[in-house]
Amino acid sequence: MSSTMGQTNLGGNQTRTGEGQMGGETRMTTGSSQHQEGPLARAIEQQTAKLPSDTFLWAALGSIGASAVLRIMGKKDASLFVGDWVAPFLLFGVYNKIVKVEGSDRTDRGH
Repeated sequence: MSSTMGQTNLGGNQTRTGEGQMGGETRMTTGSSQHQEGPLARAIEQQTAKLPSDTFLWAALGSIGASAVLRIMGKKDASLFVGDWVAPFLLFGVYNKIVKVEGSDRTDRGH
């Protein structure tokens, strides 16, 4: 089974359908999305876009280091608690990067 079968979203407003490597048809359609973010999401995105993306990477690495230190000190529960912060920090970094590249104000700017 090919990973290109079915529909693939390209850039948010283009949809490509096709049969993959079997030589079937490929059809491109474009449409505009009328979904808009609320004022709270827009305010959060404006603030998070000001942070450098590597801030979240360093926070995740710091969490790993702090977790290791706590584990060496014998504080297993605290180590697990701090170690659980790694994934959210990395997800915040991905969100931050998406906001910088796409942003919710994309429709407000006429793109």
